[in-house]
Amino acid sequence: MAHIKLSHSRAFLLRAYPLQTHEMLFDAHWHGFYVFGGVPARGIYDNMRTAVDLVGRGKARHVNIRFLAMANHYVFEPGFRNPAASWGEPACRH
Repeated sequence: MAHIKLSHSRAFLLRAYPLQTHEMLFDAHWHGFYVFGGVPARGIYDNMRTAVDLVGRGKARHVNIRFLAMANHYVFEPGFRNPAASWGEPACRH
């Protein structure tokens, strides 16, 4: 399940996919940007494998090259949650 939520308006988009692949991630972003009418300056993500290859100490991440290429293509800054953060805060905020 892809869940994208805008932090200011709290508008959200849910899309179901059979697998968590890069193609799913790219498709979910495309639909989100289309539905919301633009690309946000920043997105906050959980540490899913399609986005992060390795979680380091603190905020250090080895970001997946395909995910980074998508972020660069759409020109937004990806940020990542602290692995110890509670699930009460949004995982993907745009």
